[in-house]
Amino acid sequence: MSDFRIIEEKWQKAWEKDRIFESDPNEKEKFFLTIPYPYLNGNLHAGHTRTFTIGDAFARYMRMKGYNVLFPLGFHVTGTPIIGLAELIAKRDERTIEVYTKYHDVPLEDLLQLTTPEKIVEYFSREALQALKSIGYSIDWRRVFTTTDEEYQRFIEWQYWKLKELGLIVKGTHPVRYCPHDQNPVEDHDLLAGEEATIVEFTVIKFRLEDGDLIFPCATLRPETVFGVTNIWVKPTTYVIAEVDGEKWFVSKEAYEKLTYTEKKVRLLEEVDASQFFGKYVIVPLVNRKVPILPAEFVDTDNATGVVMSVPAHAPFDLAAIEDLKRDEETLAKYGIDKSVVESIKPIVLIKTDIEGVPAEKLIRELGVKSQKDKELLDKATKTLYKKEYHTGIMLDNTMNYAGMKVSEAKERVHEDLVKLGLGDVFYEFSEKPVICRCGTKCVVKVVRDQWFLNYSNREWKEKVLNHLEKMRIIPDYYKEEFRNKIEWLRDKACARRKGLGTRIPWDKEWLIESLSDSTIYMAYYILAKYINAGLLKAENMTPEFLDYVLLGKGEVGKVAEASKLSVELIQQIRDDFEYWYPVDLRSSGKDLVANHLLFYLFHHVAIFPPDKWPRAIAVNGYVSLEGKKMSKSKGPLLTMKRAVQQYGADVTRLYILHAAEYDSDADWKSREVEGLANHLRRFYNLVKENYLKEVGELTTLDRWLVSRMQRAIKEVREAMDNLQTRRAVNAAFFELMNDVRWYLRRGGENLAIILDDWIKLLAPFAPHICEELWHLKHDSYVSLESYPEYDETRVDEEAERIEEYLRNLVEDIQEIKKFVSDAKEVYIAPAEDWKVKAAKVVAESGDVGEAMKQLMQDEELRKLGKEVSNFVKKIFKDRKKLMLVKEWEVLQQNLKFIENETGLKVILDTQRVPEEKRRQAVPGKPAIYVA
Repeated sequence: MSDFRIIEEKWQKAWEKDRIFESDPNEKEKFFLTIPYPYLNGNLHAGHTRTFTIGDAFARYMRMKGYNVLFPLGFHVTGTPIIGLAELIAKRDERTIEVYTKYHDVPLEDLLQLTTPEKIVEYFSREALQALKSIGYSIDWRRVFTTTDEEYQRFIEWQYWKLKELGLIVKGTHPVRYCPHDQNPVEDHDLLAGEEATIVEFTVIKFRLEDGDLIFPCATLRPETVFGVTNIWVKPTTYVIAEVDGEKWFVSKEAYEKLTYTEKKVRLLEEVDASQFFGKYVIVPLVNRKVPILPAEFVDTDNATGVVMSVPAHAPFDLAAIEDLKRDEETLAKYGIDKSVVESIKPIVLIKTDIEGVPAEKLIRELGVKSQKDKELLDKATKTLYKKEYHTGIMLDNTMNYAGMKVSEAKERVHEDLVKLGLGDVFYEFSEKPVICRCGTKCVVKVVRDQWFLNYSNREWKEKVLNHLEKMRIIPDYYKEEFRNKIEWLRDKACARRKGLGTRIPWDKEWLIESLSDSTIYMAYYILAKYINAGLLKAENMTPEFLDYVLLGKGEVGKVAEASKLSVELIQQIRDDFEYWYPVDLRSSGKDLVANHLLFYLFHHVAIFPPDKWPRAIAVNGYVSLEGKKMSKSKGPLLTMKRAVQQYGADVTRLYILHAAEYDSDADWKSREVEGLANHLRRFYNLVKENYLKEVGELTTLDRWLVSRMQRAIKEVREAMDNLQTRRAVNAAFFELMNDVRWYLRRGGENLAIILDDWIKLLAPFAPHICEELWHLKHDSYVSLESYPEYDETRVDEEAERIEEYLRNLVEDIQEIKKFVSDAKEVYIAPAEDWKVKAAKVVAESGDVGEAMKQLMQDEELRKLGKEVSNFVKKIFKDRKKLMLVKEWEVLQQNLKFIENETGLKVILDTQRVPEEKRRQAVPGKPAIYVA
């Protein structure tokens, strides 16, 4: 791809020299597009390439549609990962050295110098800038910044004072993801594994041992099902008895360790073998019914308390496990459990839905579950049943005071009542595991005191966000439900830590604002960054009064000028810029940020800005894997943006990543496919170069077909891009048009230049460098600033399209038949009889068989063929819209030579030489074919 790289570098320099992507307010309608700034603890990789290229393709598309587009980018460096990386490099950690030299392509001599956070930020920001420019993003680089810049810190301080004034930052006691080694709460950026793990609140229900004070605390997410408990499950292994707030609890070793990070007073009493309790009984709280303790290998001792209650009517796993145990006489004998104890267990139905009988039993039967080893099927059954019962279930009469309640309400009420009565408690656990800090330590859920939290559970704040979400555009639209659910479930979040890079909490300087919490409204900072980078705005000017005025319109400009020591004119200009550009029209992001950053982005905008400045749209895309393997920038494998561009070229990389997957589907980078695409792109380049400057002669039907196909492509691409469907857009703009052009040239077309202006412009957002090079063969302007092709319905020629489709189908049919005839030399073609053509025209325009027949029977000639016409109409009616109604004899006669060249057979138009049986099968558009 060396020659493509020369072209790409040429146009990147030209764009930068002429500053064509620098955006300032003007008379045009604006479009403000942002993507998440990358975190600089490594080189940019294919995941960044996908998100950023989608953003850039859309920015270029909107610019060509006539919008004044602002597309900026900065660099994220706050938090602990960069400090952790510097420490590991300073220690010459072998794994780190290997990962960064092998996967991040950092030369060893350079890597060994990166022993401080400042050096890492300097190195990777330089590398990132070079990579982003080398792929040709249309970014306004006057606005670049890093999150440790002093001016950015003033901006963050202002934001946090605002949140505090609104009562949305509180000091309290909450569960957080926590690294015991760093003694710090951790967020997604701090993790090697478990980035998507959230903290789940389990209800602990205290089952007391019959005739004793030992408590078996069962952790559940469905406390409302306590009325249907038939037994409890314990794994046959070593557990511990611990004193927990004065009570004796039977828990797994892992659970005991987790309890030490809570606020409870916890003391280890002894280790015990769980098997000594099998067959004994515990008392079910609230209903005071005794149920047995039974062994189960499926119990995960590292999940919550390691003690599980069994509700077989509403939990498919429990029902399957009980049925397995009834058949497992060996296990029953091993632990001295009388078979009758298990045989007597009957599911207790306590929730009404539209499922008749025992719900878990019915789903297990429908899915064909044979045993508890059918984990996938049981998972499916569990999710289906839980969703149905939670959203539509009503508690039955055997649930005491909760009878008649919706399950969603009963769940909360039962939890509250159990805790009030001292029969329940809370246990925090991760939603997925493992959760590993970048230092290599396994993280825990820790309940911390006197920590600063963002009060995301504030109901009024949530409602405002939810209401705004309904007015927003979410792409793809089905993600709106995902956002809704995540907003509902979002709880208070620790926003401060003691270690890391970043901005200190202005009223409590011993704490730093953590990295996800300082990256929520930074899109507004891009408007300021232009003036900061130009030296017109410094940290000391960024007073609260200045930021209140330019970002919120509060205050009097004269007083603001006095406080900030800036001119009234400059302050007003910055305010006008903000008014012009804000709000963000589209934020395009990876799906990994839906559960965190994108939620915080909405919450903070809704809290701080007036409604007309709230985000308008969010687009979500999926991950990228490498040759089928999940990429990891801390473990490998990894494909950096820089390496992809060096190896394949910018336009090939862009086209491939845009076409690899749609929306939130994950893309898989396959080098063989990329090389195939490179060959296609080279063919396109050579094709245009050879034909662009040719004079266009008199237009033929074939030329009109090509123009018509281009109009179809323009319509398809515009519809796709308006919905951010880049795969569909690239497919139509590149692959399908290439197929059409190949056909055109095979048919002897000589006026390819007639569509080339439109084709180059159509492809420009996706492969801008090659398109710029080709455009300049004929024009002096930048194609990047040209108008995007408009769909023109008057240039659609349906007749020409039908003719070409007819010929394409005919050639394919002949080729297919030819396979079965050895030594074939001739093909006889017999179009359908005239009466069939006459009948087909009527049928094609009719909406009803009876109506069509009524009209046809008015024709004397057709009336004579009564039964034959009737059978024919019935045969073609279903597919009447697909009928290929062309002047077949004329088309065939005009294209005999083409058909002969394509098939290698002599074409004879003689209906009598085609067997009668075949002739009878001919329909308009699909002639009878006989190869001999």
